[in-house]
Amino acid sequence: MILIDGKSLTSQALFNVSVKRESVEISNHARNEVARSREELLSLLKENKKYYGINTGFGSLYDMEVGKEDLYKLQRNLIRSHASGVGDPLPEAIVRGMLLVRINSLIKGYSGVSIDLIDHSLRLLNSGLYPYVPSYGSLGASGDLAPLAHLALVIMGEGEVIMDGQRKPAAEALEAMGLDPYQFMEKEGVAFINGTSAITSILGIQAVRLESLIKSASGSAMLFFESLGGNESAFSAWVVNSRNHAGQQRIAQTFRKLLSDRAQDEKTRPKRLQDPYTIRCMPQVFGAVLDTLDYCRSVAEREMNSVTDNPLVHNGEIISAGNFHGEPVALVSDFLCFAATDLGNLLERQLARLTDTSLSGLPPFLTEYSGLNSGYMIPQYVAASLCNMNKVLSYPASADSIPTSANQEDHVSMGMTAALKLKAVIDNMERLVSIHLLLSAQAFELSKAKGSSFTRALLSQLRDLVPSLKEDRPVYRDIESIREMIATNAEKINSRIEI
Repeated sequence: MILIDGKSLTSQALFNVSVKRESVEISNHARNEVARSREELLSLLKENKKYYGINTGFGSLYDMEVGKEDLYKLQRNLIRSHASGVGDPLPEAIVRGMLLVRINSLIKGYSGVSIDLIDHSLRLLNSGLYPYVPSYGSLGASGDLAPLAHLALVIMGEGEVIMDGQRKPAAEALEAMGLDPYQFMEKEGVAFINGTSAITSILGIQAVRLESLIKSASGSAMLFFESLGGNESAFSAWVVNSRNHAGQQRIAQTFRKLLSDRAQDEKTRPKRLQDPYTIRCMPQVFGAVLDTLDYCRSVAEREMNSVTDNPLVHNGEIISAGNFHGEPVALVSDFLCFAATDLGNLLERQLARLTDTSLSGLPPFLTEYSGLNSGYMIPQYVAASLCNMNKVLSYPASADSIPTSANQEDHVSMGMTAALKLKAVIDNMERLVSIHLLLSAQAFELSKAKGSSFTRALLSQLRDLVPSLKEDRPVYRDIESIREMIATNAEKINSRIEI
């Protein structure tokens, strides 16, 4: 069980709730903050002033006042009208993450929502129901309006959920789970849908996935390194530490540990005075990606512990501002996209070196009976195609802005596009790392290197999943077996890898 308080949610906790389905509870302090904020809002509403989105219209309709008798209807209409997303539904883990981040933001005590809304949202999260939320429609400012509106519809009992792969009415699902629909009250609709919870959920989950992939790729890189008789001196502490980047220092230290008991014989004696970049510069490339990940993850964690709706309530004031603007998340989603793409570029070039007998000294395409067998020729093609897709996806979405709402919302972040592209790149990286593990294991065997205890153990783990390639067979099953393992049980490889 994970306790949230609006201040200390981490990307790992987000991943555990979203992907591993851990349950959630709210701290007593946060409950008190929600109650205080709600009382303050209701007190201010007695003053008969105009407050955006509470007793006025939305967007460019901000000047149109709404009567007291319609304040609840205003919030319901907002949710209904904004539930206009299109495309395939977001994956269940991302939807769970959205709801968690939204709750964590609202309990900070600046949003004026009731504890009843929080409890209904929490029960929905812990119930395991999968709300139907289309992928497309958010500009990342005014927050993730369309995705969050679809989520709010389910809380109202008017939306849809996904059960057994089919869309079904939320009302039926809520009733079956013993959950009552909720009626959004003053300000609660705009508070719920006006925030960056969707893009933050995607970014946080992908950050955890990429960290795991960097570890798996580091393990595979050691098989690659040993297969080609790499010169370990390039990883020497004094050399690497003479450049002041923490990531490359951490990665080089990891490599040294994984190779620490490497067998010293003719096969491990350096074959070259100076290795090619794909061997020699691994700490620098892996390390730069790790530094980028650390920064992007810190932004994600700041955002998931922030107040991102509008207007905000505090100290006797209701103020309209711009905390919903997704620029911080949009920029780092694009940044992380670039970093993951370039790590994939390095991995693909390593695969090209392994399969080219003139560069590797190993049998052509890692098969001892080439000609009759094509061996691992095509997996390198597949890796190249994945890299090409990632390069196309790396065009920065955050460089664009298209005004909306009759030019009232005249600069937007396009953060949702950046986040969705990031997820696609990480999906491709998962496949790339799987191919790298498959081919590096074969290369390690063919090189007949004695290796370190780590590389020998990693080879054994991989051989429990897929056999050596003696003659041609459909390779897609092998790739998929490794991909499933690193997606669901990466610790099998990563438990000895610290970065």
